[in-house]
Amino acid sequence: MKFKWTLLSAIFTIAMMLTGCEPLTVLDPKGPQAERQANDIILSAGIMMFIVLVVFGLLAFMLIKYRASKQSKDYEPPHIEGNVIVEAICVGIPVLIVAFLSFVSVQSNYIVEATPKGYEDKEPLVVYASSSNWKWHFSYPEEDIETVNYLYIPTDRPLEFKLYSYGPITSFWIPQLGGQKYAMADMVNTLHLAADVPGEFMGRNANFSGKGFAENTFNVTAMPEDEFDDWVKEVRETAKPLTEEKFNELLEPGHLGQMTFTGTHLEFLPPPEGENGGHNHGSTDSDSHEEHSDSENSEEEHTNHSHH
Repeated sequence: MKFKWTLLSAIFTIAMMLTGCEPLTVLDPKGPQAERQANDIILSAGIMMFIVLVVFGLLAFMLIKYRASKQSKDYEPPHIEGNVIVEAICVGIPVLIVAFLSFVSVQSNYIVEATPKGYEDKEPLVVYASSSNWKWHFSYPEEDIETVNYLYIPTDRPLEFKLYSYGPITSFWIPQLGGQKYAMADMVNTLHLAADVPGEFMGRNANFSGKGFAENTFNVTAMPEDEFDDWVKEVRETAKPLTEEKFNELLEPGHLGQMTFTGTHLEFLPPPEGENGGHNHGSTDSDSHEEHSDSENSEEEHTNHSHH
């Protein structure tokens, strides 16, 4: 009886605590990419809940139907060979479930990696999102402005984020707009998002990157495009220009508040893409050998030139 009341008290306490929790942001989507992912999460959770209920239902049925009987203690039940139908069900159903979820996951992956559905005919807003210990730098090349630790975006327009890092690997994540994606030091990853409605959202680094990781967050504000254009105009008129010296100061480890500049660091410190990319996916031994030979030839020419 004591155990029963303890269990009921624990269940009541957990239920009361959960009623005070805020809704999960990943299940409160504000964009097409996040909505697709939220639907996948709900679908997966529903299937798993159904499986759990069926298993516990069968368990209760077995315990009641085949509970201890009045048979003698030395009773041995007859030997029964395996049942093909039961084995097919036990193996086939899990295979079908995994195959279905795999199909849905792959299909969704292609969808969220492309331009958001319904925005294919619109010009995307390109934002270079770079991280450093422990802050986020957002460069708007078309608008020629840059912000630190906050992001303004227009609604009803596709967003194309170019992600990279000036430090350890981080993960760019705005839960209500879409899934996370890594930002690395030697290459640029592209993330497609969109905001359907105005609002304020939370963004953060979702990959542990040192002692300042917990506060490596940024604020996101979505607004109608005309308000976004007014904000860009105001920044151009009031913000100070971003110099190379100032940007190097911003890259120093530490936490900062929100900052705004005219110009971007892309002019004097380009992102690691194209000629600036250091990530070579197609290198081979022969390529490495040729590069090594070219390097030796360059060194030899430089030496001969020095002697002359």
